Amino acid sequence: MNYDFDQLIDRQQTGCIKWDFNQRTFGRADILPLWVADMDFKAPEAVVEALVKRAQHGIYGYSSGTESYYQAIIDWMQKRHSWTIQREWIAFSPGIVPALNELIRSLTKPGEKILIQSPVYPPFFHAIQNHGREVVNSQLTLANGRYTMDFADLEEKFASGVKMMILCNPHNPVGRVWERGELERLGQLCRAHDIIVISDEIHGDLIYEGYQHLPFASLSPELAAQSIVCTAPSKTFNLAGLQNSNLIIPNAKYRQAFQASLSLTGVHNPNVFGITALEAAYQYGSDWLDQLMKYLKGNVEFLMSFLDQELPQIRAIQPEGTYLIWLDFRALGMEPKELHKFLVHKAGVGLNAGYSFGLGGEGFERLNLGCPRSVLEDGLQRIKKAVMGLDASLIHSYD
Repeated sequence: MNYDFDQLIDRQQTGCIKWDFNQRTFGRADILPLWVADMDFKAPEAVVEALVKRAQHGIYGYSSGTESYYQAIIDWMQKRHSWTIQREWIAFSPGIVPALNELIRSLTKPGEKILIQSPVYPPFFHAIQNHGREVVNSQLTLANGRYTMDFADLEEKFASGVKMMILCNPHNPVGRVWERGELERLGQLCRAHDIIVISDEIHGDLIYEGYQHLPFASLSPELAAQSIVCTAPSKTFNLAGLQNSNLIIPNAKYRQAFQASLSLTGVHNPNVFGITALEAAYQYGSDWLDQLMKYLKGNVEFLMSFLDQELPQIRAIQPEGTYLIWLDFRALGMEPKELHKFLVHKAGVGLNAGYSFGLGGEGFERLNLGCPRSVLEDGLQRIKKAVMGLDASLIHSYD
C-alpha cells in the first residue's frame, strides 16, 4: 500500500512529550516543536492492526517474548543488515538509555574511563557520570561539511587507560553512517587496547540511498566478543512509547552481567504491546520503511534547497542516516545559549541546543525532519523571518 506521510495528525492532548510539554521544555507553549527524536507519522498499518487485535483480547497480563518474537529480530537483522545472530545473544531492555546505564554499571568499575565522540547524544555523558565513571572525549573532526573520527586522538585516549567506548552508529546528531574502513580501523584500536564497545545502533535502519549500515559486532568474531549492539524498532517505526529495545550481546559473560544488573532494578520482561508491535513491524514493515526513507530524503532535499536559496546564513550537515539534521548557525555570531533562546523566543521553534551535545556542538542546533513537509516548511519560514530581522552587520560570512 501507499503511505501518506504528508498527512497532518494532531498529537496534542495525547501526553506527547514533543507537543504537549512545550511550556515545560522551552518556557513557551506556542512554539513549533522540531526536537525530540520521534516522528509525526503514523506507524505501519500492520502494526496498528496487530495492536488493535491484541487490545481487543482484553487481558494484558505479564508477558514475555515467544520464539516468534526472537525469530522476528533474527530475521530482520539478516534481511536488513546481512548479519546472522543467535537467539541466545538477544537481551531485552525497556530502552537504550536504561541499557547504557546498566552496561556501564555491570561491565566497568567506579572511576574507570569511558570514551565518547562529541558532539554526541547527551545521555551518553549522563550515563557515564551517573555511575561515577570518567568521561573521556575524542571529538569528531569537521572538514568540508563532513565529520570524521580522529584516529590519532582515539589511539592516544585509549592508551590512557580507557575501559569502554560508547559508539554512535549511525551518529546522532551529525548523521554519519560509518563506513567499513572506519569501523575496521576503530575495531583494530579497540582490540589492541582491550576496549569494550557499546554500539548504539538505534538509528541503524534509517539509512539513505547510497549508504550502508554495518553493525559493529558483524565485522569479525573477535569484535563481536568484545562488543554490545543496541537495537530497537522504536526510531525505525515510531514506537518509542512502547519501550521495547533489544541488545545483541554475543559474549556470554557480558550478557549475564547485564541481565543480572537489570534484574536488580526489577525489570524483567517487555510489555505485551511492545512485543506485538515489534513482531508486526519486523515481519511486515519493510515496505513502509522504504517509503519513509524516500519521503525523508525529500525532506532533506527540501531543507537543503531552502537554506541555499532563502537562508544562506545557515548551513546543514548532509545526513547519511537518521531523520535528524545538524544545523550550523555559527555565522549568526551568537553565543550558544543566546542562539537557542533566539530560536525559541524570536523564531518560535523548538530545536535541540547544540551545546547539549558536548564539545563541538556550540553554534549548532539539531532539527527533527521526521514530520510532514508542510510542518518542516513552517519551521524553516519561522527561522527565516527571525534571521531576516537581525542586524545584517552582525552576521558573519561563510566564505
